[in-house]
Amino acid sequence: MSADPLWGQDDTKDRRVAPVRSVCLTLEDGGWPEAEARQAEIDSHFALRQRANPHLWNGDILLLRDHRFADGHLDGRVRRTTFASFLWWRDQGWPDLGMVNVFALAALEGADGAFLMGVMGAHTASAGRIYFPGGTPDLSDLTTDGHLDLAGSVWRELAEETGLAVADVTRDAGFTAVFDGPRLALLRRLLLPEPAADAARRIHAFLGRETLPELSAMAIVRNVKDISPQMAPFAVAYMRHLWNLAPMAP
Repeated sequence: MSADPLWGQDDTKDRRVAPVRSVCLTLEDGGWPEAEARQAEIDSHFALRQRANPHLWNGDILLLRDHRFADGHLDGRVRRTTFASFLWWRDQGWPDLGMVNVFALAALEGADGAFLMGVMGAHTASAGRIYFPGGTPDLSDLTTDGHLDLAGSVWRELAEETGLAVADVTRDAGFTAVFDGPRLALLRRLLLPEPAADAARRIHAFLGRETLPELSAMAIVRNVKDISPQMAPFAVAYMRHLWNLAPMAP
């Protein structure tokens, strides 16, 4: 077991990967009382982080309060909180405070089987780390009846971060869940019509046209030799699962 400033404790034996048949997450009232009790500390922490990085913005996000996963069906309730509270929680090493960070990612896969991941820009809260496109959901990902639309979140984040849209994807193979301690990552396997290197060039052209792109570059992962410590552990677990490889030792 090892500790990482961003990912916290990495206990591989507790990480699991499972196919997802359906997702039903709904908004409930109640906020995040465990964090709200530490509001002064959260405010001070965010002010410090924002002085170091003025691009950080404190908006509303959604975290998972409780959930049940059985036979591929994910049900649960999400609550509204702030990015400042989330960032404080993350930077404290993800202590158990009654929430899980649920999010959906676009697991981009080229026609040659190589994966495409984004390198987070220097102005982001996760600078230099490597993820599949996506992110923690916010209020715009809620439907009018209070359901969290994680499929919609994937397409929104994909367009914002890479310029790709539904029409650019050959096949949508659905969600796979990675249960990773305080995080629940839902990776949507999206297959592209061109090899990963060609798709990366197209995305780099899009990033070059953006004023302040969230991603600084694209990383191509063809096999385990391309895996680096900067890559999200849940993303690595997902790729190893598709490659039919055993989990990495902690």
